[in-house]
Amino acid sequence: MLSPFLVVQILCIGLFIYGIRLMNSPETAVTGNLVGAVGMAGAIIMTMVEAQVLTMGVVWAGLLVGTALGVWLSAAVKMIQMPQMVALFNGFGGAASFLVATLTLLEGGLTPFTLFTSALAIVVGGVTFSGSLVAAGKLHGVLHQRPVHLKGHNSYLFVSAAIMVLSTLGLVFQVGSVVLHALLLLVFSHVFGYVFTIRVGGADMPITISLLNSFSGVAGSVAGFALPNGALLVVVGSIVGASGLILTQIMCRAMNRHLMDILLGKTTMQPGAKPAPQAPQAEQPKQEAAKPQGPSWEERLRSAKKVAIIPGYGMALAQAQLQVKQLGELLESRGAEVRFGIHPVAGRMPGHMNVLLAEVDVPYEKLCELDDINAFLEGADVAIIVGANDVVNPAAIELPDTPIYGMPIIRADLAEQVLVCNYDTKPGYAGVDNSLYNLEKVHMLLGDAKDSLAQLLEIVKGEAEPVPAAPSAPEAAPAKDPAALLKSAQRVVIVPGYGMALAQAQGQVKMLVELLQSAGKQVEIAVHPVAGRMPGHMNVLMAEVDIPYELLLEMDQINHQFPEVDVVVVVGANDVINPAANTHEGTPIYGMPVLNVVEAKSVIIYNLDRSPGYAGVENTLYDMDHCVFVPGDAAASLQALVQALKIAG
Repeated sequence: MLSPFLVVQILCIGLFIYGIRLMNSPETAVTGNLVGAVGMAGAIIMTMVEAQVLTMGVVWAGLLVGTALGVWLSAAVKMIQMPQMVALFNGFGGAASFLVATLTLLEGGLTPFTLFTSALAIVVGGVTFSGSLVAAGKLHGVLHQRPVHLKGHNSYLFVSAAIMVLSTLGLVFQVGSVVLHALLLLVFSHVFGYVFTIRVGGADMPITISLLNSFSGVAGSVAGFALPNGALLVVVGSIVGASGLILTQIMCRAMNRHLMDILLGKTTMQPGAKPAPQAPQAEQPKQEAAKPQGPSWEERLRSAKKVAIIPGYGMALAQAQLQVKQLGELLESRGAEVRFGIHPVAGRMPGHMNVLLAEVDVPYEKLCELDDINAFLEGADVAIIVGANDVVNPAAIELPDTPIYGMPIIRADLAEQVLVCNYDTKPGYAGVDNSLYNLEKVHMLLGDAKDSLAQLLEIVKGEAEPVPAAPSAPEAAPAKDPAALLKSAQRVVIVPGYGMALAQAQGQVKMLVELLQSAGKQVEIAVHPVAGRMPGHMNVLMAEVDIPYELLLEMDQINHQFPEVDVVVVVGANDVINPAANTHEGTPIYGMPVLNVVEAKSVIIYNLDRSPGYAGVENTLYDMDHCVFVPGDAAASLQALVQALKIAG
């Protein structure tokens, strides 16, 4: 007669298998997730009770606490953060496995088979844990997202692997201390996981997450072999490991990658490698040809009969999936056939775009995979790219020596008209310039994706005038309202000085930075080396309020770019921006390198008053036509500016 515990085990296994079966379709995936969760709850309760580890009261208390934490996380974690959460969960699975295996080893009296499976569980679990932490850190921006290559990178991997093999053999044949071997396995499995994952970047990150997901299942399955009652863990771990490996292979095929190349780092650029080449010069005459006569892109969009919308990670960052859905529905109401092109690695995890579009109830049947959307694009009137870059970059089929060469892409270039709703024209995650942007039939709508999509919605409705392809700076003198200047600006540079430190206005500077960034503007902070009363004074103040280091630019980095800046906002700086340093011989600051803010299109100065700075030299910038001077306490002035910008929308 079957014991109740065995019956529960079989039932839980059935729930896991059925749950994964339901996850084959987006329509049943939510139910499948719930079925799997019920199976996991049953497995936990059964295991704890069978092993007499905990009483029923403690089990229920633990379940309540765990459920509360899970509900809180589901509400607190934004959809944009889901990839790093998935990576973190993979790591927790690996950590649980190596902890179980380590405790099993320390119990002693084990057979050679149990010693081997315990060692293997520690290795796979440790690699999974450290690798998943690195992946989560990269995705969350805590670690550098670009591939990191250590000197002798593969040597670290080979040495770590060799030590782990020798320690495993030492355990199996009971040579040396069990504790020492367990410690070596723990340390070098984590080293291996870190070194393996740190050089992954670009399109390979989703593949790596799939592989780590498989590792977490394998680690659990192997750990189950080391336990006397680990049958359930073996089966469940095998299911997770197999499904993760299948997904990894699917991703590799979709990306035209070989798994071994990813493991050995052959798909990422090595340090010192030549930069990615630009588009071939032979194609330039095509770009210089006279523009064909015909309807404008606005008219093409309004009259389009076949439209492909291609979402990418930029859509996720802007949280613009609702606007994408609204645009699709509006075009369909005007008789257009709309399809959404989903690249297998668009985003930061497999299925990222599917999840975001499902979140706003975009019908599943309208989501097309790579082959289907490319066939659709061959006869499409308009392709609308929303925050996608590498996955639509023709360099993948044109430029052999680039990191994305050979990667299958969505052929947006096949459509008659292409609209690009990206934040800017900078290269994507792989660092390759997008040659699509240079095509004559491509129109760029740069800035926050929400704003660009709102513009398209108005155009389709006929409520907006056509948007010029490249708006130029007005010839007339700029408006004197700081909020109006900033609202119309695309690029803003903030220059902090000692007056900001005196007013303790760094918090208001951060608020201004975040508000401008949320409006889709490029914001940077120019730091003069002697702004303040000690080297690095401004850097410290900016770091104090958690302004990202990458926004801080030194004088040599920014000075030649000021002519391209729409608005400079000066906060309590004087001598370090005074043009007299270049023009007034005989003054104390003549010849001193200064920030060339005078060359910007507009300058807004928030200083206490017009008095000369520390050097006692009148600032000639204050009286120039393109300068707006706002006297008063810097903190109060910036607070008023932030409020004015919020009211202006």
